[in-house]
Formats: sequence, C-alpha cells, structure tokens
Amino acid sequence: MKKQKPMSMEDLLKDLQGQKEAQGEGYVSLDMLFNPAFMSKYSSLKSFEEFLKKGNFQADTLDEIQNVEGELFDRHVNRETDFSDWKSMLNKANAEYTHKK
Repeated sequence: MKKQKPMSMEDLLKDLQGQKEAQGEGYVSLDMLFNPAFMSKYSSLKSFEEFLKKGNFQADTLDEIQNVEGELFDRHVNRETDFSDWKSMLNKANAEYTHKK
C-alpha cells in the first residue's frame, strides 16, 4: 500500500470547503487527518469544521482560504486546542495518522 502524503493547510481548507477536486492518490482527507477522535482528544470540539466555525473562519473563495492561516488562526488554535499554534496541530495530526498506518 502506498503511503499518503500529508496535505498542506491550503489543500486541507480547500478539501473542507469542497473546492478541491481529487488530485490523484497520495493525499490524506481532512476527515482522516482531523478525525473526531483527534479533535476530541486535543480540544472540546467534535470536528475540524466545528473548530473553524467557532473561530468564525469562513472560507468560500481561494483568497479567503489563503488568508485563514496566520496569527489570528494560531491564536484560535491556541485558545481552542492543546496546541500552541497551527503548525503544531498539523504536525501532530500528521504524526498520529502516519503512526496508525
């Protein structure tokens, strides 16, 4: 079985918003990476979508998706999860997903 590559922040958000078409094999879906078990373990939220909504992060266009990542998003991660910033959260999700394979 071929190992799947972790998705970038931009790809994760595009996937979440249904704007990303399948780009072939090799990518981990948002549901698999930030699954309910992961979100429940590291936050009081049940899904990544709920996490975004709680922070009032709405991304309907590519420009909005690209603007989500940054200091405000890091603060939201710090407030709502056990992580200090987005990069830490993404790295942990990638590590846990890879470990389960």
